[in-house]
Amino acid sequence: MDTQKEALCRIITTLANKNEELQSFLEAVDNTLTGLQEESLKVTAELEVELEHLSSALEEKGAALRDAIKEEKQRKEAGLQKQKAEGGAALLSCEELLEFANKTLTITNEEEFLQAAKQIKERVTMAPAFRLTTRPVASENMSQFNVDFSAERAGLQRLHFLPVPKAPEIDVSSCAVCDNDITVAWQPAGEAEGDLGRIERYELEYRKTNRENSLRVAGDACWEKILDISDTCVTISGLKFETRFVVVRVRAKNKAAAGEFSEPVAMETRAFNFGFDAMTAHAELKVQGDTVTWEPQGVKGHDPRLRGKENKSSSRSATPSPNKSAGSRAGRDRFAGESYTVLGDKEMVGGCHYWELRPLADWKSFSVGVAYRASLGRFDQLGKSAGSWCLYASQWLQSSLAAKHNNKSKALDWPLPQRIGVYCDYDNGDLSFIDVERRRLLHSFKTKFSQPLLPAFTVWCGGITIATGLQVPSFMGNFLSTNQSLSNLSQ
Repeated sequence: MDTQKEALCRIITTLANKNEELQSFLEAVDNTLTGLQEESLKVTAELEVELEHLSSALEEKGAALRDAIKEEKQRKEAGLQKQKAEGGAALLSCEELLEFANKTLTITNEEEFLQAAKQIKERVTMAPAFRLTTRPVASENMSQFNVDFSAERAGLQRLHFLPVPKAPEIDVSSCAVCDNDITVAWQPAGEAEGDLGRIERYELEYRKTNRENSLRVAGDACWEKILDISDTCVTISGLKFETRFVVVRVRAKNKAAAGEFSEPVAMETRAFNFGFDAMTAHAELKVQGDTVTWEPQGVKGHDPRLRGKENKSSSRSATPSPNKSAGSRAGRDRFAGESYTVLGDKEMVGGCHYWELRPLADWKSFSVGVAYRASLGRFDQLGKSAGSWCLYASQWLQSSLAAKHNNKSKALDWPLPQRIGVYCDYDNGDLSFIDVERRRLLHSFKTKFSQPLLPAFTVWCGGITIATGLQVPSFMGNFLSTNQSLSNLSQ
């Protein structure tokens, strides 16, 4: 019966997952149909605009050509009309002079004849007919305005949509995920012909998801873009891996347009993600996202170094001894007393994990490490029980750095780090603390973990911030081969 129930539960889970996948698929199809309708209307409108521009350009060019013919015609007409008027006046003058010369031939008086002949000679010398050219100033030829638009008509016949590059193909074998960087490489498809068809740039999109397929479901992040990529590979740096996968796709762009995206590829991005469990935080610790700060309700009573004599006469009872409250918190999750502690909200039960811590500018003291959930009482401090391991740092009165476990402490001769990496290999029982900026292994514990572990933090004066969603960095390999764990603190 139980076996059948388990099998049925697995079937129900499979059907539920398939149902969600189909719903996401149908939603994607609906969105694609809507986008297709909008895109079709958009490109049709753009086509009409371009045709209108082309028609307007033809009209403007035709008007310019007609104006050129008209101007040349008017210029020639003006010259010929002027020449015609001058020729008419010269002809009239010539006819008058000819008539006068014929009459002179009939004069019999010698003196009168000589005087008339003299006048005729003078008038012939000054006659417009003899100073006027008899060649027309312009011809009727207008052959310079002949046109042949056969090539242009052929060009119009060749009008077509812009060449679009084909989708590239992502080269999965050349892609890599390392140190929270993703390197994506691809091969370009064949380019379209002509200058416009040559690929000039690529555009990559990526999206974080917990699904290996490319369908987007509720809660998934939107696509993020990287534009103007000139090479056939790109590295996306400084990512926080909050999900199991990052889906990537790429498309080519030329002078004309952008092509279709490649087939999406899901790249696995497993990393340790956790936050602060605010329900466990001491009442005077303020949790905001990845930051914890110490905000005391009063100065006195928080540390023996700050208490005055009035504490002795105080009517309030002293803070309960940790020895009286050791063991499980039995539902009372919030730390109290002088245990300014907060736990992480995700357990480690196997595998390798890594996260980092940075102290804020005004910090005085903090601890970072791991602990069994049941090993810490409400008043217990990190490193003072058999189920907690930590690195302790302080710059109160004097600087100190120490590794603590099971109420034992080992001082570390090293400057206070400003960026601490924590590496936990649960299966091999390794816990290491790294000065990330100096690439120095501060300390390593070697033990055998027997219960689920939680990240654990103590903050007194100031605050800390953590970075999670990080892969185990590649430089850890150098430290693991030269483990420097302290045997007297290892279990």
